[in-house]
Amino acid sequence: MDVVLAIDIGGTKMAAGLMTMSGELIDVERVEVDHSATAAGVFGQLGEIVEAQLARARGHHQARPVVVGVGSAGPVTFNCETVSPLNIRVWRDFPLRERLQQVTQLPVFGDLDAKALALAEGWLGAAQGHNNFMAMVVSTGVGGGIVIDGQLLDGATGNAGHVGHVIVEPNGRRCVCGARGCLEAEASGPAIEAITGRSPTEPTYDIMVRTGRLVGRGVASVCNALDLDLVVVGGSVALGFGATFFNAAQDSLSEHCRLSFTRGVRITPARLGDRGPLIGAGAVGLRGMHRSARGAPTR
Repeated sequence: MDVVLAIDIGGTKMAAGLMTMSGELIDVERVEVDHSATAAGVFGQLGEIVEAQLARARGHHQARPVVVGVGSAGPVTFNCETVSPLNIRVWRDFPLRERLQQVTQLPVFGDLDAKALALAEGWLGAAQGHNNFMAMVVSTGVGGGIVIDGQLLDGATGNAGHVGHVIVEPNGRRCVCGARGCLEAEASGPAIEAITGRSPTEPTYDIMVRTGRLVGRGVASVCNALDLDLVVVGGSVALGFGATFFNAAQDSLSEHCRLSFTRGVRITPARLGDRGPLIGAGAVGLRGMHRSARGAPTR
């Protein structure tokens, strides 16, 4: 059995797993990012779970890993040749693809984590059958992936969809990107903790509503500009806040989407839950492998 080695890199956790060609995760391992480590130390953490999954594939599952797919917090360069996750400060222009190729001896294809989630949710999740939608993550960071006419948008540098840096509070909090009032600076897990003094795992009703309304406000601008009819949201903050968050986000989205073509836009939870990021990373690997096989550009 051929499998994809899927890797998800977030600001707080990294994960590696084995995915079948039909999108089933058969093994997963996670590790907390050690923010006190060096760049090499953080990659060492990732390398350990990657090597463990390769060993599990061959020894426990009698499976053959054929490709590596990566979804990483950004910014990134094409194919994750280099990654600079804003919440992993020691990784700036870190040569992730080359390092993973050295460890795995397999072809490696990478993309932004939220773009990977868009592939997953369009393939097996809440966006099945939709050709114009955005998938986004509200967690340690806030990111997005946008599908237009059935095609995932890349942009000039591969970073299309960075909805976390839409301004939702003019002159608001300073963001890790350097701007003020970004959605990520107001609605991410670290932002919520800084604003409230409470962990996002113990939110008040008011903070769940505020976070939902800010997300609705931010994505409304994207939907109005790009004629989208669906927004799929995953990530530990959004999914942890549940119905209170999603109801507030929908109210805000509807309030700000008043054009005839966006009045019906919906916001909904990611259907794949905590499996979505790794399935998305696996989908990035499959897409890269198929493009490479037919001689198409893999950037």
